[in-house]
Amino acid sequence: MTQGEKQHLGQLSRRRFLVGSAALGGSIVMSGLMNNVWAAGSDAPEKKEIRVGFIPLTDCSSVVMAAVKKFDEKYGIKIVLSKESSWASVRDKLVSGELDAAHVLYGLVYGLQLGVSGPQHDMAMLMSLNNNGQAITLSNQLKQAGVIDGTSLKKVVGASEKGTYTFAQTFPTGTHAMWLYYWLANAGIHPFNDVRNVVVPPPQMVMNMKIGNMSGFCVGEPWNQRAIKDDIGFTAVTSQEIWPDHPEKILGTTSAWVAANPNAARALTAAVLDASRWIDTSDANRIETASVVAARAYINTPVETIQGRMLGEYENGLGRKWKDAHSMRFFNDGEVNYPWLSDGMWFLTQHKRWGLLDKDPDYLGVAQKINRIDIYKQAATAVGGINLPSSDMRRSTLMDGSVWDGTRPVEYANSFAMKR
Repeated sequence: MTQGEKQHLGQLSRRRFLVGSAALGGSIVMSGLMNNVWAAGSDAPEKKEIRVGFIPLTDCSSVVMAAVKKFDEKYGIKIVLSKESSWASVRDKLVSGELDAAHVLYGLVYGLQLGVSGPQHDMAMLMSLNNNGQAITLSNQLKQAGVIDGTSLKKVVGASEKGTYTFAQTFPTGTHAMWLYYWLANAGIHPFNDVRNVVVPPPQMVMNMKIGNMSGFCVGEPWNQRAIKDDIGFTAVTSQEIWPDHPEKILGTTSAWVAANPNAARALTAAVLDASRWIDTSDANRIETASVVAARAYINTPVETIQGRMLGEYENGLGRKWKDAHSMRFFNDGEVNYPWLSDGMWFLTQHKRWGLLDKDPDYLGVAQKINRIDIYKQAATAVGGINLPSSDMRRSTLMDGSVWDGTRPVEYANSFAMKR
């Protein structure tokens, strides 16, 4: 077969997919596509059962609800959920093939691609699962020392011997490490020279702070709110105060899995995207979601610890309560879920800033390889009624006033006064 013939078959296949999706209005798309012939076979998912890992965090909700509410059945698959103990476990099971895909840290996948968070593996990001919803918690011991924010923490750290205070994050190249480092640096605290930093799995954060193993941590919900409820710490800053509507967890897999299972990858993405939209449709759906994911099989914590912050109702443990305008979002008309190239590139700039990369990578090239915009667009078409942006970059302003839009990444990565 000539290359032209292959391209023609691919274009025909794509047209069939789009026509089928439009005709069904985004409902039960896969069943209507089973008889369409693609260049490599059938439109049916190559795998009917897809094993998806998750960590007990509120932002696993769209993956869980895709299975619980049976959005997966609409697209001809069954999501088999696998509760994991740590991000290292998720990493290892993804690359070994024990997991097909996972609710996973954005920066973990990028780190694997470049061989800095484990042996190099070509990875794929199918969609973003959420924006916002993480925080940095400080201990009550620091509160008693007069610490309430970054400025007061700088004074206490500066008056102590270097390394006196220990801060925890969840994975060396992950999102929580980057939020923690960014916030500390903005306060004038070097995250490697002035304090110790360690890796602790999310569900173990609260207990480790309770027994005095760390003075602060950065993690996803519900563990920041749980620290307040257990009276062992307070919220010093939310991650959305560091970067409003920042990228967070993603639906990740290996490049090899997508190559072997392109239809299954599309079906999985569509199911989770459908669930994301359902969660964000109403507060009632968010309350139902909180009730489901609080169960022992998922997060295993009281539902009230999850529900408030999922609804944007915050308290900081210092007497302040507020309705957060940038609380956890799962959909927002698809803006949350789009695999923005600029989002992935930002994590690379921070990896370079903190010495995880010894030289500037091909920022755009790496993002284009990992972020499977093609799969996402096919899934969005299957779901129906989802806006697609005209650009693969978006513009954001962080807490220090720096603007990130994906342009000039080398200049941006090297612009920070505090680095490693």
